[in-house]
Amino acid sequence: MNRFLDFLFLSVAIAMFSSCNIDEDITVANLPKIILDSENGIYRVKQGREITIAPSYEYAEGATYNWTMNGEVLGTSPSLSFIGEELGEHFIMLTITTDGGSDSEEIRVDVVELEIPTVSIAGEDRMTVAIGAELSLRATIRETSLQTSFHWSINTEEVGTELNYTFKAEKVGNYTITATATNEDGTHSDTIAIEVLNREDMPIMWEFDRTAYHTVVGRKLLIKPTAISNAEGATYTWQVGDDEATVGNESFVFTADNVGEYNIQATASIEREGKQITLTHTFVVTVYEAGAFYRAKSSTSKADWNKVYEYTPAPGQFINELKTGGFDGTQTTPESAIAYAEARMNEVDREGNPYPNWVSLGGFGGYIIVGFDHSIDNSGDYDLGILGNSFSGSSEPGIVWVMQDENGNGIPDDTWYELSGSETGKAETIQQYSVTYYRPTGPMMPVLWTDNLGGSGEIDYLTQFHRQEYYYPLWVEEDSYTLTGTLLKARNYDASGNGSYWVNGEYDWGYADNFSAIDRLSDSANANADINANHFKISHAIDFECRPIHLDYIDFVKVQVGVNAKSGWIGELSTEVCGFYDYSMKK
Repeated sequence: MNRFLDFLFLSVAIAMFSSCNIDEDITVANLPKIILDSENGIYRVKQGREITIAPSYEYAEGATYNWTMNGEVLGTSPSLSFIGEELGEHFIMLTITTDGGSDSEEIRVDVVELEIPTVSIAGEDRMTVAIGAELSLRATIRETSLQTSFHWSINTEEVGTELNYTFKAEKVGNYTITATATNEDGTHSDTIAIEVLNREDMPIMWEFDRTAYHTVVGRKLLIKPTAISNAEGATYTWQVGDDEATVGNESFVFTADNVGEYNIQATASIEREGKQITLTHTFVVTVYEAGAFYRAKSSTSKADWNKVYEYTPAPGQFINELKTGGFDGTQTTPESAIAYAEARMNEVDREGNPYPNWVSLGGFGGYIIVGFDHSIDNSGDYDLGILGNSFSGSSEPGIVWVMQDENGNGIPDDTWYELSGSETGKAETIQQYSVTYYRPTGPMMPVLWTDNLGGSGEIDYLTQFHRQEYYYPLWVEEDSYTLTGTLLKARNYDASGNGSYWVNGEYDWGYADNFSAIDRLSDSANANADINANHFKISHAIDFECRPIHLDYIDFVKVQVGVNAKSGWIGELSTEVCGFYDYSMKK
C-alpha cells in the first residue's frame, strides 16, 4: 500500500513538472562561424599601406574576437586594420568565442613592394652645350601594373610629356632637366645638369687615353684621340724627334724603319675671340723587330686557349643571370668576371670530357679576350677555330680581332687587327662605331644607350625570362661605358609578321657564332643547337684603313659583338662563345 502511494505521488510530480515547460523550447547555443572575405584566406597589401580584413560571422551574438600574430594580440574587434611594414608573408590567427563555443581561421597577408615607377635619362649627369645647340634626350620607365604619367621639366617648369625630348637653350645659364614618372604608389625623378655657354666659351677637348705606344718595324701605328670637341678650325702639327714638324689633322699615323724609342710632340692651335689657345701632347713610341717575341709550339703545347685576359660584355639579358647564365652574384670585379668566363669554357661532362659552356657577350661591342700557350702560325689557310652555338635561323655574329705580342710582355696591350669577313668593305658596314651604355637608376629596368652617330635605344628588360636585377655588368664601376668596334647591318627579321617568330639570319663567312655554310667546315643543320665552330684565317687580317696586313703569327684573340639589334620578345642579338683553339693542332 505504501509503495503504491509513493508511486502515485511521483507520477503526479512528474506530470506537474512537465506541464510547466509545455509552451517553451529547450535550446542549445550554435557554434560561431567565421566567413572570410577572401576565398583562399590570402590577402595582399603593399608595403607601408593599410589593409582592413573584415570577415562576416554567423552565430556571433555576444562574441569576443582575438587577432594574434606570433603570439602578439593585434586586435579584439570583428575587423582588423593591418599595416604591412615588412615584406613577405605574415600569418595571423583569428579566433571568435561565444557561449556556444569558438571558431578559428589562419589568415595570410602578403606584403609586397610598392610599384613606384623608376625613370632613367640616357646620358651623363652633367653636360655642357653651346647656345642654340640641340641636345636629344631620352628617358625610360620601369614597367609597372599601374597607370603612370610622365613629364619633363626645366628648372621646375613642365616642358613635355613624351619620353623623347630635345633641349635647346637660347640663353647662357645653368639648367636642371628633370624627368618625372608618377603613379598611385609614388613618384620618381632623374635629373641632369646642363651648362649653356656661348660658342666661343665652350671648352676645347683633344684627349688621348695613353702617352706610350709600341709597334714593330714597318707597321703603321695610329695615334688617335679618344675625345675631341669644340676644336673647329684648329691647326694640328706633329713632330717626331728632331724632324721638322708637319701639319696634319687630329690623328697621326706613325711608321718606323728601325727599332728604337721615338718621341712625338703633338700641338693643336685654335683662335678664339682674338686669343690663341694651344694644346700639347707628348708621346713615346717604342719600336721592336717583327717576330722578336714569337713563341714556338712545344711538346706540351695545347690546342685550346689557356687564359682569359678580359671579359667586358655589353649589358644583356644573360649578364648577371643566375640560372642559365651561370652567374652567382659574386662577379663584382673584373677578376671575378674573368674567372667566371674561364670556368664556363672549361666545363666538363660527367665522364670528365671537355664540354664547354657558352659565355654571353651582351649587346653590341661586348667582348672577350683570350690567349694561348704558344703563337698561332699564319698558314695561309684556316688557323683558328672559335666555338659558338649558332644554328639555322640563329646567327649572332661576332667580329674577330687578332693581336701579336709585339713587345713581348705577355699581355694584350698591342695593336688589334680585324679579320675581314664577307661584310668588310660594304657600304652598310661601319668601322669605328661606338655605343655608350648607361647604368639604370633602378632594378629590372632596360639599359639605355647612345651611339656616335646620334642614335639611341635600349636593351630591353625581359621579365618573362629573367629576374636578375640588372643587365648592366656588376663589375663595371662607372655609371656609363663606351664600346667601339665594327658594326654589321643586322639581318634579323620577324618571319611571322606578328612578332611571334623571329629569325636571326646568317652571314656568308668570317664571323663567330654564325651559321656559315663556308667557315663552319660542316654541312650539318645543327638542329639540336649543339656547339659548333667557325674557322678563321690570319691572312685575312686588315689594319685601321681596312687594308690587308701580313702577320706571321698571332698570340691573342678578341671576339666582339658586331650587331646592334634586337628580335622582339627574344631580346638583343648577343654573340656567345664557348672556346677557342689552334686549328692546325686539331685538323
